[in-house]
Parts: sequence; C-alpha cells; structure tokens
Amino acid sequence: MRLIPVLTAVLVVGFLYVLVVERDKLAVFAAGGDTVPEATAAQTPEETVAEPAEDATSKVRVIAVRSTARTIDSAVILRGQTEANREVQVRAETGGLVVSDPLRRGAKVKRGDELCRLEAGTRDAVLAEARARLAEARARVPSTQASVAEAEARLQEAEINDNAARKLSESGYASETRVASAAATVRAAEAAVQSARSGLESTQAGIESAEALVAAAQRDIDRLVLTAPFNGILESDTAELGSLVQQGSLCGTVIQLNPIRIVGFVPEAEINRVSIGALAGARLTTGEEVTGQVTFVSRSADPLTRTFRVEVAVPNDDLKIRDGQTAEIAIASDGAEAHLIPQSALTLSDDGTLGVRLVGDGDLVNFVGVELLRDTVDGIWIEGPPDEANIIIIGQEYVEDGVAVIPVYEEPA
Repeated sequence: MRLIPVLTAVLVVGFLYVLVVERDKLAVFAAGGDTVPEATAAQTPEETVAEPAEDATSKVRVIAVRSTARTIDSAVILRGQTEANREVQVRAETGGLVVSDPLRRGAKVKRGDELCRLEAGTRDAVLAEARARLAEARARVPSTQASVAEAEARLQEAEINDNAARKLSESGYASETRVASAAATVRAAEAAVQSARSGLESTQAGIESAEALVAAAQRDIDRLVLTAPFNGILESDTAELGSLVQQGSLCGTVIQLNPIRIVGFVPEAEINRVSIGALAGARLTTGEEVTGQVTFVSRSADPLTRTFRVEVAVPNDDLKIRDGQTAEIAIASDGAEAHLIPQSALTLSDDGTLGVRLVGDGDLVNFVGVELLRDTVDGIWIEGPPDEANIIIIGQEYVEDGVAVIPVYEEPA
C-alpha cells in the first residue's frame, strides 16, 4: 500500500473539517486575531443560523447608468413595399387583326401614343352607309314641313267655310246639309294636320336614328387605335403584328413610376399617430434612402390583420426605384421624452411585461415597464422610466424588486 495517497486523503479530510466545522475560528485566524469575537462567542449555533449578519458581501453588484431623458422624434416604423403610382392593362374594345408593329417592354410612352392598331375591315363601308341614311332622312324634312303647312292651311280654310255655313243657316240661306258638309271638311282638315305633324316627327326620329348609327360606326373606327392613357413605361410587349384580338383582349400594360408609392400597414394602436401630409422616409433593400409625404391613410382596417393601409408618395425622376421593392418606412410623429440604453438592458417581469430595472432610493431595485420607440446602431430609445433614472444595464437578470444592490455607475453613451 502506497503511503502518499493515504497522506493526501488525510490532509484533504482535515482541510474540509477545518473549513466546515471550524470556519468561525478560521475566519478569526485569517483576520489576524487569536480569539473569537465576544458577540460571536456568546451566540449559540442556533442563534447564528437564525440571525445571519447582513453586510456588503450579501448584496449583488450591478452596473448601471445615470440616464437623463431626451426629446426625440417619435417615428412610426413600418415595413412595406413600393408600388407603381398607376398601372393599367390596355385592352381592345373591339375585335380585329393587329396591323401595327409591337412595342417592346421597357419602352417609355407618353399619353396618346399609339400602342396597337387594328384592321378597319368593313367599318368604313358601314360608316358610309350610316351617313347616307342620315342625309336621306334630313332630305325628307322640307317635304314633311311643307305637308304640315299645307294641312294647316286647309284646316284654316275649312274652319272659315264652316263658320260661314253656320251663319247662313241661322239666317235661313243655307241648308243643314251644307252645314254638316262644312263641319266634316273641318274634321278632315284636322286629321290631315295631325297626320302631317306625325310625318314630321317620324322624319326627325329617322334623323336621330341615322345620327346614332353614324356615331356608333365612327366610335367603332376610333376603337381601332389603342393609345397610352398616361405617361409611363410598358411593362409588357404590345400585341404582335398579325395576331387576332377579340373584345377585351390585352394590348399592353402601362405603369407609372414617378412619383412612386411606398405602401405600409400601421397597427391600430399607432394609427392615430399618422396623418396625411406627415413627412416620411424609407430605406430600400438596396440601401437607398428616400423621403416623401403621407398621401393616404385608410379609414377601414384590413379584416384579417386589423391594420390600416398607409401610402407615401416619393419622387422618382430617375426611375431607379422599381415596383415591388421591400422598404422600411419611418413616418414622423410628435416628439417624445426617451432614454437611450443598450438593447441587452431590457428584461421581463414575472407577468411577461417588457421593461428595465432601476436603482431607486436606498439602492433598492424596482421594475418599470417601457415602450420601444426606435432602434438605432447606438442602442434603443425607450419611453417609461422617469426623466432622471438609474438604469441597470448589467446584472438586471439576477435581482428582483426590493433587493438591495451595490451599483457601479458607468458614463451613459
């Protein structure tokens, strides 16, 4: 049996005995004394356990900063994407063969520029026929007007004869037969006037019908040329030469990118902080930063997400910003008093509330809920603590409310 392992074991056992059983005497010895303090010697082991001494060694050391609230612009931060200011699919209103060369996607167009032209076919002949019918209807107007005038003159003559026959009959110089004949002539003249007037109205209706046919034929011819509705860019090729299009067929898609819209959705808790005309900025995924103004705030929430659509108009003269790019949007709002702290200083309370722990009076810890306002490269801006606060930035996870700590303060960033 080896001697060294046995001696090592004896020494270890003796050291543990002194460390555990004789720890009070060991502490006095380490302090340079040779007797146990009277207060310690007078206490029984039970009293020592029941009333442990409270000194600086029982407190937790934490690192804190003396922070003063500062006024910052409380921006509403959103994520969204760019959208074209306008987008229209130009479709044919009539059918026919395409007789124009196609324009390729990406081409710039101006309002009124020709995109597609369709073959006229028999439409010119239809228009000529409609115009001929209109001329014919208008030519019948003088004769029908003359017929009306002639019928009215005959009616006037018949009324005169009828009046004379009645007077002669009263004097005994005309028979009843003559009076009845004169009255019948008046009624016939009235019917002739009514017939002539109906003929004139029929002629006027024929003119209006012919004018409608001419307008319809002309409108059908005008639809043969499809033009750009506004200044923009072709997002697709126009219809190919020789292709047959029907009513409703696509000729081409035109989009307008200047100005361009940046669209985001605001939570209902922050919608009152956004107003039309507010300044806004956006950072695209390419790193480009742009500014604009809020032009639209929805009055109706999305039924699924309970968020409100917000649109920001941004100038895009060089057309560098494209439709569908992801963007981070910041909309200016009223200023707020906030503290700048490291993100690592945030913690959660027992009920899950996000906040920070502060060093209060008597170096006692207390928890305060916070609201995140902005995230920057230097830290996060929070709202919630008082204007002057000692915020724990290291060690907050190891203490609770009411616990005494030993704070070590650092200079704030």
